[in-house]
Amino acid sequence: MNPVDSRFTDQARVSLAVPAKRAYVPDMTPPPPAVITADELLHVRIPDKRVELVRGVLVVREPAGLRHGRVAMDLARILANHIDARGLGKVYAAETGFTLARNPDTVRAPDIAFLRRDRIPDPEPAGFPDLAPSLVAEVVSPGDRPGEVLAKVADWLSAGTELVWVIDPGARVARIYRDDGTEQILTADQTLDGEDVVPGFSCGLGAIL
Repeated sequence: MNPVDSRFTDQARVSLAVPAKRAYVPDMTPPPPAVITADELLHVRIPDKRVELVRGVLVVREPAGLRHGRVAMDLARILANHIDARGLGKVYAAETGFTLARNPDTVRAPDIAFLRRDRIPDPEPAGFPDLAPSLVAEVVSPGDRPGEVLAKVADWLSAGTELVWVIDPGARVARIYRDDGTEQILTADQTLDGEDVVPGFSCGLGAIL
């Protein structure tokens, strides 16, 4: 057998070492969402939707269902009757926005909010006040993700809310979050307590579920 000329084997090695031409891959990364402010949120109109602002990003949700609306209204009525009779402050209806942070802005809107009398702005602003309610109640809808609910609770407490009630009609429980970091779970046969935030208030959880 004739020996192979080394010139040819060297050429083969050289040609194999040449890298292939890089293919063009377009950048498919979506652009970041537009950042808006609390003042701009006042002018956002999305029919039949609920909106909030979380760190400058618009969050759009579906309207609340029938059970959600009834539970929120029943609790708000009982709470408002107690507060009005004693002149403790004011209860605000569902979807009232509160500015909890700036740059970027966060505007949250609870199902029920209570402001102590000494914390009510005077005059009341037409927009979203830069303060957190003393008490917040959130009613869980079937489509709510646990992580999103907890993120909302964290925003309230971080901004200065003293007491947060998370009412879950589907599970027939309420979760209580306090500004001192303590938590509690109530079942339907137990009682919501206003504690030091709404003195003298109590309501059987089963009565509103």
